[in-house]
Order: sequence, then C-alpha cells, then structure tokens
Amino acid sequence: MKKIRIGLVATVHRAIIAENWPKDGRAEIVAGCDIDPAHLTEFKEKYGQDKFVTEDYNELIARPDVDAVAIFTPDNVHAAPAIAAMKAGKDVFVEKPMAITIEDCQEMRKVEKETGRKMMVGFNMRYMDYFNTVKEVIDSGMIGQVKAVWVRHFVGFGGWAYFHDYRANRKGSTSLLLQKASHDIDMIHYLTGQHTKRVIGMGDLMVYGGDKPNDLKCDKCDEAKTCLNYSGRMPRKQFCLYRQEVDVEDHSMILMQLDGGIQANYMQCHFCPDTYRNYCIIGTNGRVESIEDEKVKVLTNKSFEYRRDQQHPYGEVTYDVGETKGGHGGADPKLCSAFLDYLLEDKAPRATSYDGLMAVAVGVKGAESLRNGNIPIDINLPR
Repeated sequence: MKKIRIGLVATVHRAIIAENWPKDGRAEIVAGCDIDPAHLTEFKEKYGQDKFVTEDYNELIARPDVDAVAIFTPDNVHAAPAIAAMKAGKDVFVEKPMAITIEDCQEMRKVEKETGRKMMVGFNMRYMDYFNTVKEVIDSGMIGQVKAVWVRHFVGFGGWAYFHDYRANRKGSTSLLLQKASHDIDMIHYLTGQHTKRVIGMGDLMVYGGDKPNDLKCDKCDEAKTCLNYSGRMPRKQFCLYRQEVDVEDHSMILMQLDGGIQANYMQCHFCPDTYRNYCIIGTNGRVESIEDEKVKVLTNKSFEYRRDQQHPYGEVTYDVGETKGGHGGADPKLCSAFLDYLLEDKAPRATSYDGLMAVAVGVKGAESLRNGNIPIDINLPR
C-alpha cells in the first residue's frame, strides 16, 4: 500500500495533530520546516533523526520525497506556502482559517483549480461526533424546517490565548471573528447547508489593549504575578495583552442572512470567566440545543389540541454523546484520516475550499461592518 509522504510547514502547536498520520498507517512524516531551530530539534526527536529539516519551506516543497504539505503556520502566512506547494505538484492540508483575507483565499482556490491539486481546510468541528449528532437531528426532519440559528461562544481563555501574540492586532489576524469564529461560522454553514449572503457586525475592544509598551513581555513585567492573564505556562504567548498595538475586538457579534432564508447570529466574548459553546437551532417543529459539549437536547412541538389542554407543550429527547478519544472531541484523528481518504481514495472531505473561503469572507465582512457603523454588507462570491 502506498504511503503518503507528508512535510510539515511549522512543526509545533497545532502541528501536534500530524501525529495522527503515522498512526493511521497510510502516511509518514518525512520532513519539517520551522523558523525556530529548537522546534526542528523537537521535530527530529519526535519523528526520527534522519528526517529532513529546514527553515525555508521552499526547500521542503521542492523535495521529490514529499507528496503532500501540511501547513500549521500563523494564519497570516497560510496562503504563500499553500500556493507554492500546489504549483510544485503537492497536495495541501491547511489549518483553518484558510487565510486572513478574501483575496488570498481566492488565489489559493484559483491555483487549486489550475493545478488540479487537492487542498483540504482543517475544519475539525465537522468531524466531531457531538456536532454530527446535531446535524443528524436536523437532517432527520425532527425539528422541521430550520429557520434560525443562535450561537454563543464564551472564550474563557481568550486573554492569554489570543491577546499575547500576533492575533491581537489586525495585521496578524484581521479579526478574531475570522481567526476564532471561523469554526463556528463554518459550522452554521455545515449544519444548515446554506452559506451567508449578508452580514451585520457589532463589537468593540472593551477590556484588553491599553498603554503598555509593545515590547513588554510577561516575564519582564512587575505586575505579572498579580495579572489574571499572565502567560507563564505558555511561553510562546508572552507579550502583554494591555499593550498599545492591540486593536482587535475582544467582544463581537454578527447577524447573518443565509442564502436559503435562514437567519443566524454568532456572539463571541474573550473576557468571560468560563469556556463554553452553545448552539441552538430552531425549526418549524422544534429546536435542538447543545448542552455542555456532551449532550444534545431536542424539544419538539406536539399537536395544537395537546397544547390547548394546557399540558406539557413539547416532547423532549436528550442524546448523551459523551467523551470521545482524540483531540477536539475525537475530531482530530478523523480529520487527519479524511485527508488521507481524499488523497488515496478520492473521497471528498466534508469541507471544500469554497467552505473555507466563505468562513473567511463572513469573518472579514463582519469585522468590516462592525468597524464601519454596523452597516449591512452583502457577500456574493462565486463557487
């Protein structure tokens, strides 16, 4: 059986999911690229001292023993290595978001079509048993025709996870509506089978940012020991989140009009005390709601006569999805396996590059709306 030989562009942090490919048995990691030599040392310790390493992704891409390239770089440098890899005849796995501008996504898709290479975006939530239980309920017709979607996202770790590094300014991330919310925007599209055609945004930088120097690091700060967002346990995210350059919103909301008539909203907060996603999908005959990432509750309407008699007005069913093994609710191994299915068996992944583009487009245009008086902005991008 042929094994797909994969090279990693960026070898730490989210690249941890690459460990799933050798475990699958249909792939091997043969090369790694990272701008930090210490990361390359770790890469060799993990995958073998004989593995090729480089600080230049072009050298990795040029190797004839690399069949596919997996990109785990910061979001603002996804596009260039992906495009170079496809032009060199390599298939590509790129972490979400696909890029941080609509233009970069469109160029990636153009090259994908021109070269005939396969590109997969790492939307792991499409592979979570939890959310697929929600989708099965919707697709079964149990709640009738979907009309509305409500999503709340409490990012209790938002301060130290997103405001200590490059994602805290627009140059590095465009907006956390794109970087963090791309998962949920995509899931709204996935669960409903519709894409967004109009978006309205509202948000602000309410807690983070401030007057601290841009070069201030936590390990040099006199206030670190009393700071709730001290990042000592995550050394890579070490810049002060109250520094002057911070200019992305820490609280944001978007309203979405989907192309099939469904209306949706998404709300995100980075300074709340807990971490929790809550999905509620409302149909003509009931609603399905996520409970604590383990249970899915379905409430369905009963007959008019039943409600007229002032009895309990709905039927209730709860699905206990429970815990699954593997990162992100068991989704990461399935995501990696799906990439190999795509390359070896031509089995299409659950998300296309168009889905990747649309998740970015909603995040970008939602940020544009909230920064320009909450104006409605239409999204009309060809497939």
